[in-house]
Amino acid sequence: MFKKRLILIFAVILSLVIAGCNDEESIEKKEEVIQHNWNESPLFESGSYTMIGEEGRLGFIYDDGEVVRFYPDKVQKYMWHFWGEEQELEGELKVVATHENDDEEIYVTGGGLSSANNGADKHTPSHMSLPKSGMWKLDAYI
Repeated sequence: MFKKRLILIFAVILSLVIAGCNDEESIEKKEEVIQHNWNESPLFESGSYTMIGEEGRLGFIYDDGEVVRFYPDKVQKYMWHFWGEEQELEGELKVVATHENDDEEIYVTGGGLSSANNGADKHTPSHMSLPKSGMWKLDAYI
């Protein structure tokens, strides 16, 4: 009887140790995936403007000039453009940013969408500012 309990206790402890190691491995793998997927979005042309984002889905007017470059804590104006089905584009825009070295998400901008513009199905102007330098991921939700 004592042997069976000892084996059961040992099995439970071994299971917990193995489960703990697997969770740590999956967290490390997720962090690797996150780090490897941080690439600057491509530039593309729409209408007479250069945009940054995902061509045919979303983007905002951007070039490497002084006027539209991001600077820490400096509010700049950006014109967002969206392509998609009418039902996808109904609602309010919400943009959340995450810094490459931090998991904290910050609200960047939001608002309603207007009519078609510059080849896109919908558009909206925005004022955005990022609090520190580095690479940022912008997630746009409608």
